[in-house]
Amino acid sequence: MLVLLILHLVAALAAAPLVRWWGPRACYLLALAPAAAFGWALARTPAVADGAAVVETYPWIRQLGIEVALRVTTLSWLMTLLVGGVGALVLVYSGRYFAPGALGLARFVAVLVAFAGAMLGLVLADDLLLLYVCWELTTIFSYLLIGHSTERRSSRWAAAQALTVTTLGGLAMLVGFVMLGTRTGTYRWSELATAALPGGAYLATAVSLVLVGALAKSAVLPFTSWLPVAMAAPTPVSAYLHAAAMVKAGVYLIGLLAPVLATAGPWRPVVTLAGLATMVVGGWAALRQTDLKLLLAYGTVSQLGLLVVVVGAGTPDAALAGTAMLLAHALFKAALFLVVGIVDHGAGTRDLRELSGLGRREPLLTAVAVLAAASMAGLPPLVGFVAKEAVLAAFLDRPVVLAALVAGTALTVAYSARFVWGAFGGRPGVAPTDIGRIGVPLLAPPALLAGAGLVAGPAAGVLDHVLRPYAGMFGPVAKDLALWHGLSPALGLSAVAVAGGAALFALRGPLAPVLARLHVPVSGNQGYEWITRRFDRLAVEVTAVTQRGSLPQYLGTILVALVLVPGGALLTARPWQEPITWWDNPLQVVVVTVIAVAAVLAVGARRRLTAMLLVGVTGYGSALLFVLYGAPDLALTQFLVETATIAIFVLVLRRLPQRFSARPLRRSRWVRRAIGLAVGLVAAGLALAAGGARTAPTISDAFPGLAVAEGYGRNVVNVTLVDIRAWDTMGELAVLVVAATGVASLVFQRSRTGPRPRRPEAARRPGRPERPVWLRGGPTLTERRRVIVLEVVTRLLFHTVVLFSLFLLVSGHNAPGGGFAGGLVAGLALVVRYLAGGRYELAEAAPVGAGTVLGVGLAVSVGTGVVALLTGAPVLTSTKIDLSLPLVGDLYVVTSIFFDVGVYLVVVGLALDILRSFGAEVDRHIEAAGRADGGLAVDRTGERT
Repeated sequence: MLVLLILHLVAALAAAPLVRWWGPRACYLLALAPAAAFGWALARTPAVADGAAVVETYPWIRQLGIEVALRVTTLSWLMTLLVGGVGALVLVYSGRYFAPGALGLARFVAVLVAFAGAMLGLVLADDLLLLYVCWELTTIFSYLLIGHSTERRSSRWAAAQALTVTTLGGLAMLVGFVMLGTRTGTYRWSELATAALPGGAYLATAVSLVLVGALAKSAVLPFTSWLPVAMAAPTPVSAYLHAAAMVKAGVYLIGLLAPVLATAGPWRPVVTLAGLATMVVGGWAALRQTDLKLLLAYGTVSQLGLLVVVVGAGTPDAALAGTAMLLAHALFKAALFLVVGIVDHGAGTRDLRELSGLGRREPLLTAVAVLAAASMAGLPPLVGFVAKEAVLAAFLDRPVVLAALVAGTALTVAYSARFVWGAFGGRPGVAPTDIGRIGVPLLAPPALLAGAGLVAGPAAGVLDHVLRPYAGMFGPVAKDLALWHGLSPALGLSAVAVAGGAALFALRGPLAPVLARLHVPVSGNQGYEWITRRFDRLAVEVTAVTQRGSLPQYLGTILVALVLVPGGALLTARPWQEPITWWDNPLQVVVVTVIAVAAVLAVGARRRLTAMLLVGVTGYGSALLFVLYGAPDLALTQFLVETATIAIFVLVLRRLPQRFSARPLRRSRWVRRAIGLAVGLVAAGLALAAGGARTAPTISDAFPGLAVAEGYGRNVVNVTLVDIRAWDTMGELAVLVVAATGVASLVFQRSRTGPRPRRPEAARRPGRPERPVWLRGGPTLTERRRVIVLEVVTRLLFHTVVLFSLFLLVSGHNAPGGGFAGGLVAGLALVVRYLAGGRYELAEAAPVGAGTVLGVGLAVSVGTGVVALLTGAPVLTSTKIDLSLPLVGDLYVVTSIFFDVGVYLVVVGLALDILRSFGAEVDRHIEAAGRADGGLAVDRTGERT
């Protein structure tokens, strides 16, 4: 099973390049991934029919006891067949449905295959947390698929609505899962049956939250609004997600948990009331539609309500009928959506008022549609009839529910007839519709689905044998699936429903005014829009009250809260017990005094540059404290970070006034100083409390030994970053990349991956002696911005500094340094190069995009972890490689050096991104504004002026 999920992942990753090479025909090859899932499930039919379970378990997060637990029983086997089989047919259909060169086709196909893999993972998952992960993956992928046509507002709105509704439902479901898992001690749904469930309000709350997620996913009231608007998606999406896959996820979850939770307090009332209301409202709405796709959408809503009622009933006969209806619905509804796609593809419209005569022009397509619609209406000998009769028979002992089911079935018959008549019937005064030649890849998928519904009806006995083990989980099964049970109450009710539906269709003319007037006062979509508008309005009002545009006010509020809440707790509890050692060395007192004086002077400084330099003094003082405490690696990093920070501040201050605003009054200045002093005291108190609260031995005591034994290095700090706590470093790298992207986006940066534009060589003027050029970008600066001494020093020292950064990178495993420190040194070298020669000199020094450097660095670090995983070791495990080189001797290389290389590149890329955003781009804008005194202005003639 895990192989099938990996196959889908590989196919999704390969889809985009394959589609770019082969066009839509690549869909035929990619269809093999879901087809493999279908074939695998088909091969497990004998085992499933005997009630056996196919189980695979793989370790995932050992510390939390979470595993990739996969399990296939009857219900998940049936869903695997549907997800794989319908998915493969939809991909084959897509190969002809989309034209070569269609906009966004490569992305669409890749996401569709990824969705198939996520849906497969959802139905195979035995662990509820793994199920939730796949659940949300289907939500994300469906958002991308529904919003495929990004140029259309309706697509974007529909995608956002589906994402919002299903995500909120999923979060509620997750809370329910956590409540069940923490009380029962297991997240395996297969173990919940034997676990001791909690009782009372706790269980009722957990069950209610799970049902919220399931009903939202399956578009059951009150969450129906997202499904009809999702018809903005391309037809293959509707046929797969909204007929056979995504909307079935909620029904599947209800069926999965029903054997355990069906007797819980709110379960049956919720699924029964919500399902019946959805069935009737959806069916009535379908009769009012003139768009064939919307007609099927509301019909889907109606039948999802039916499925929720039947699958959630928690009785053996209803469970058997529910699985049969689950299969039948997927077959006929996917086929009908594909038929609508053919009509829309050829005729350019889905409006039944504009279609006429297709029944005579396209007999094969008509036959396919009639078979599928007949199964939807529950007519013999199709599988829809078998499932419908089983449903009615399962509820003979519940007359109220049975009456609602018969009414809903009558509506189903009516809109089934309306679909066939609207798509293929003739209309006076409407020109015959011509849809052109229908290719085999378009017609074959719906034909196979409709044909399967025709074959499955007479084969009801086989279905009964395969599906019965699931129904047996609820108790002894009294009824069976069959095409003919003789004259029975269920058959009579079925006939009543067919007659009622036929009457509704026959009276469609006189009933048209009634249908137009009789509808819900506020539709689900209108309700959703009203709620979102109210939230938007509330956000605006809250923002108007709390966000006054004053940064000091925001910081003051946060800091005062910090002083009052944690500070008050410190004063009340006084958690420090150990005596405080104020200093170990008199030099520490001197350094701390300098830091305190610099901080106080920074608060009172009037010039921004002065304040920045004083703040820098506090940073350098902190580095000196690290030196005095015997931490040279930390001191080196602090020195470098502080220097880089000052350089960035200098770049930013060019666009700010030299002096601070004079607005704060003397009284408010003292208030701010008091807040700052209080925050410092609280921070110190928290540090003391944290140090004195330790009760267990610190894990860092083992780091020196681990650094040598497993990290093969003596620099504990660097080995911790690249080996012992490499996962933390990986997260920090991702944060750095995101920060760089944010900087580039906010500070009007342009392309971040291509090479930088270079200054063309200036023409030499006759009669002028050629002057030595120390930096190629130097002559591009105006005369008063050039510093020849700085150019000379930069030319002499730049390469030495870069070599020193590489030395720090290589030696950092056993001495102070490492990739982070080395990257900072290289970044500072680029800063000096920019300050000496301007933006064109920066382009000469680094003729590569910052985004490329960042991406390569992150890829190298991640790739190091992947390589370790492929060798069978845990991710980011270090390996020692012994080498013997001529003239050098014996030496060894630790693989974590490659991870450190990635760190080095990410830091260099970040420095380059900041220089080009706060440096080169600011220069460009200063020049555009005509202010040559604010930056490194360029002499556009190429000559010194």
